[in-house]
Amino acid sequence: MVIFVAMSSLFSAATCAAEAMTLNGPYLGQQPPGEQAQLFAPGIVSDGLNNRDMAMTPDGSEIYWAVNMRNFEISTIMGVRKTIHGWTEPEVPAFATDSRFKFLEPAISPDGSKFFFVKAENDGKNNNDIWVMDREKNGWGTPEKLGEVINTDVSETFPSITDDGTLYFSRVGEDPSVEHIYRSRWVDGEYGEAERLPENVNSGKTQFNAFVAADEGYLIVSVYGREDTLGSIDYYIVYRNEKDEWSAPVNMGERVNTPGAQEYSAYVSRDGKYLFFMSSRLPSNEMEKPGYSGKKLHQIHNSPENGNSDIYWMKADIIEELRPEGF
Repeated sequence: MVIFVAMSSLFSAATCAAEAMTLNGPYLGQQPPGEQAQLFAPGIVSDGLNNRDMAMTPDGSEIYWAVNMRNFEISTIMGVRKTIHGWTEPEVPAFATDSRFKFLEPAISPDGSKFFFVKAENDGKNNNDIWVMDREKNGWGTPEKLGEVINTDVSETFPSITDDGTLYFSRVGEDPSVEHIYRSRWVDGEYGEAERLPENVNSGKTQFNAFVAADEGYLIVSVYGREDTLGSIDYYIVYRNEKDEWSAPVNMGERVNTPGAQEYSAYVSRDGKYLFFMSSRLPSNEMEKPGYSGKKLHQIHNSPENGNSDIYWMKADIIEELRPEGF
């Protein structure tokens, strides 16, 4: 079914067209952003639920993201696909429909051949593991859990993949409240021993959900506990040179990070043009009209920027703007 943007309980008047229209064109037919972050696909992707974790096929014809509710008791992946008739309606893909499990953090390899995601039993233990599917002629194949080199008896999350198959991911430490960023090289058809990355990458009290550039030239990582933070959790970018040295972490600044909001899931489009990121920021004009009413409360609840996490996008030029000399 083609997506129609229309007035409904899901889509608020503030984010939807008054008349139905078919969505066509790249990125769900959205107007490309500029230097300032704006909501991505309001009412479709950013719809009032907790939305995060973007992933796209290299040609941009499939877009996936994660949705969670009830403090992750309900957690799964949504997806849309571009057809000759327009974009399909958002739906849970077949591999992520079993409510006995949690599904989140989709990631597609730069060549489009593999689809990674995180899966865990919905038992409250949060022992997350990384799974993968191969691309087949008519879609994605059967999911398989990665081996013990990657998945251990602690939680592994947020896969991100380079051109040469190197896998970056987060792993919980001895303290279950602390995570670190690891990587595993793909050599001779298998993953090598995972290595914890150095302090410039793992620079805070805890850090997680690192997105790596396809050429491994930079890493965008969510960090908590640094003195130069703008809020509770901020996005930092760390650059890598040909010697496998990492720059000092750079706070991505006020265009991306906000005081008090949660920011912990970044993605850059395969063409390098756009930075997508999750944030729980609130709009500055939320209470533009004073006074409450039942209708207004429902409108806020069913709209983006209601305190749940939304997905934003902006030009990715900021990545080069922040790059330090020598990296």
